Amino acid sequence: MATYTIHIREHVPEAWFEGFRLDHLPDHSTCLTGPLRDQAALHGLLMRIRDLNLTLVSVELVETEEQS
Repeated sequence: MATYTIHIREHVPEAWFEGFRLDHLPDHSTCLTGPLRDQAALHGLLMRIRDLNLTLVSVELVETEEQS
C-alpha cells in the first residue's frame, strides 16, 4: 500500500474519485491524495484520468507502508 498525491489541471467533482481527499486549488486545479494498493491500481487510476480527458500535472509518492 502506498499513498500518492496526483495533481490534475482541472477542477473535478469529489464523486469522480471516491476514497481520495480532493483539494481544490485557487488556480482551479485539483490534488487527489489517497492510498493505492499496488502499481496496477496506480495505472488504473491514471487510465481513468486519461479516459476523463483530464490533464495530469504530476504524480508524487507520498508514503509507502514500509515508511509508516
